Amino acid sequence: MASTLASAGTRLWTPARQPSFRLLWLGQSLSLLGDGFSYIAFSWITLGLTGSTLALGWVLACQAVPRALLTLVGGSLSDKWSSRTLMKFSSWARAALMAAVGVAGMAGALNVWLLCCAAAAFGAVDAFFQPARASILPSVVEKELLPPANALLGVGTKVSAVLGPAVGGMVVALSDAHIAFLVDALCFALCGLCVARIRTRPAADPATAPDAAPAPKAGKAAGDSLGARIRAGLRYAWEDPRIRTILAIDMAVTFCQAGPFTVGFATLAKVDLQGGSTTLGLLNGALAGGAMLGTLAGGALAARPRVGLLIAALAGWLAVGSGILGLVDNTAAAIGTVLVMGFGMGFQGVFGLSWIQRNIDGSVLSRVISVDMVLGYAVAPLSLVLCGALAQSGTGPMFALSAVVLAVTAAGVLTSRHVREMR
Repeated sequence: MASTLASAGTRLWTPARQPSFRLLWLGQSLSLLGDGFSYIAFSWITLGLTGSTLALGWVLACQAVPRALLTLVGGSLSDKWSSRTLMKFSSWARAALMAAVGVAGMAGALNVWLLCCAAAAFGAVDAFFQPARASILPSVVEKELLPPANALLGVGTKVSAVLGPAVGGMVVALSDAHIAFLVDALCFALCGLCVARIRTRPAADPATAPDAAPAPKAGKAAGDSLGARIRAGLRYAWEDPRIRTILAIDMAVTFCQAGPFTVGFATLAKVDLQGGSTTLGLLNGALAGGAMLGTLAGGALAARPRVGLLIAALAGWLAVGSGILGLVDNTAAAIGTVLVMGFGMGFQGVFGLSWIQRNIDGSVLSRVISVDMVLGYAVAPLSLVLCGALAQSGTGPMFALSAVVLAVTAAGVLTSRHVREMR
């Protein structure tokens, strides 16, 4: 037993022995830390200037909309210029932008319109970073190390997502909101320096991948314009039933996560469990903690499971958990259920992303990832609105709908032989 655990631990930490992976891990963590800083800084300064939550909504929307609209463009350019190049220049552009906003704030020149413009520029530049950071890993580590490497990156992502807003809030409380922008700029500048020092591996021949999806002929003949490259990426994703299934699963999970895990958790904590903000914090902490444990467990696993069956199992797992949350009236039971759901999401996420990175042609990988991101951006607001409407009648109907969607998704996955045999 001890030797098995030692072997799993050794496998999990193997990617960290490579200098380029350590630079990638540090750079990505710094970028996500900066994202948390920017959220707090934009929110606090907007409320301080206007006292209006409507103005805050406009500023945050100005950041989200360009990011969603330009993600496909970012994915296309990442495939053309290299993920490392796009990550590097995106980081330095965000650093310059945040530094300019911080200096303008300290000079008393900020107003809500400038904040909207800065938020829009930040979202636009960030759209070029996100697909690149998800697609660079195969050029940094060997294919057999993708699961543990994704696990370590996933843990860094989750830690940064928690620390970023928390540390940003402390900086604002102890100094000035404008200083948070300057600290934010430092995070992005350091991220750019880390990424610039990464040494990527030679591109592998996609034909050597045992389960690789062949590039569509139409995509190769479509030309090299931006629009043609985006269309080729969309066509590539659509023509492979396995990729279509992964995209559909991600949409279903996003739909059943965005609303139920935000509106649903808040309503569950306050109304059904008759708790307060502490109960809500415990639910979110259980989800994050479970996901982190699942991510580490997946990264330490030496075997390569059938990803298709794992995807179906996750959907079924989440369906059962959603059904329980719709009926539970005990805080401990709710926290335990959420912890287990988070574990499943973290465990499967390691292998799902590794399959995409291992089997999709590197020349189109960022474009496929950007398609997945854009679909998530589109589904999340719909989930929030629908769950907000359903939650007016209690969490039961909302979690029941989530369970049905996930159960149907799991059944649909099992009907495809190509998907069941994915490894």
